[in-house]
Formats: sequence, structure tokens, C-alpha cells
Amino acid sequence: MRKHLLLTCAMLLPLVAAAAPEVYTIDNTHTYPRFEYNHLGYSIQSHRFTKTSGRIVLDRAARSGSVEVTIDAKSVDTGYALFNEHIQAEDFFDTAKHPTITYRADRLRFEGERLVEVDGQLTIKGITRPVKLTVTSFHCMPHPILKKDACGANAVARVKRSDFNMGKYAPAVSDEVTIHIPVEAIKQ
Repeated sequence: MRKHLLLTCAMLLPLVAAAAPEVYTIDNTHTYPRFEYNHLGYSIQSHRFTKTSGRIVLDRAARSGSVEVTIDAKSVDTGYALFNEHIQAEDFFDTAKHPTITYRADRLRFEGERLVEVDGQLTIKGITRPVKLTVTSFHCMPHPILKKDACGANAVARVKRSDFNMGKYAPAVSDEVTIHIPVEAIKQ
């Protein structure tokens, strides 16, 4: 009996190990968060950040994990250097005092195998607010070039600038901002 129990445990060990949480490092060459807002009723403007880092921990078997993302607020790219400086000023991102934007979450919601929602805390200008990301796509597979496992996702959320002490010119320039986060991460 004891021998049978040991044999069963030995056979199950690889399955338990395979279900362990996996750590993925954000690929900063394929992760460019962007934000959109209505500009004076004329158009929807879209800008992005070019420097993002962080990690994602996934336990797909347990349908759980965590997310830690840091965005270099000074990397904002509007396509116009003078405007980049303008929105880095104190009325908006205030990058002199708050050079980073962070998002941290430890509540991930899955539907079957698919990640559909991430519930976390967004910090901009030292102000932290709860923000729920809706995951519109999620896919993990071996990376064809790097020969490592990788995951990619697209997520979206809506926030109010004024909640982060960035409400200047609202409502002419919309207070509501849509955040899009396309992310790719490589398994470590």
C-alpha cells in the first residue's frame, strides 16, 4: 500500500509542478500603453507612452495571478515635443515630482481558460484609485522567435483625469480618458 501511495505521488508531482505560478516579464518593445480623450469636441486624440516595465504572474490552473506595471511618464509621446512638455507639467502628469505611473493588481478574473478582467490600483501623481481593466484579448503560446513561452493581451479602462488631479480644461477637453494597454510578456 505504501509503495502504491509513493508511486501515485511521484506520478502526480510533475502535474503539481506544471500548475505552479509562472512569471512573465513585460516586453517593453511591444508594450505601449496609450490614452484617448475628446479634444474640444473636434476629435479623439490618442497618445502613448514608450517606456513600460513590469511583470505578470499567472497561475492558469488556479485562475489567479498578479500584475505589476510601471510606466515612465516622461516617455509620453504625443507626436509633438512641445505638447509632450506641456502635459508633463504640474497641471497634468507633473513628471518632475511623479516620474512614474503604476498599476498593481492581484485579482484576475478568468472565464474558462481566458483572462477577462484585472482589478487593481492605478497610481498617477501620487494618487491611487481602483481601476478595472477589461481584457479584450488574451493569448499564450510559444514565441516563434525567442523560443520561450509568451503571453499577450489587450486591455481597456476608462478613468477621469480629475480623479488624479489632472482635470485642467475639463469639460472642454474631456475629463473621461480611455486607456488602452496592449501588452506582451515573456516567460522567465
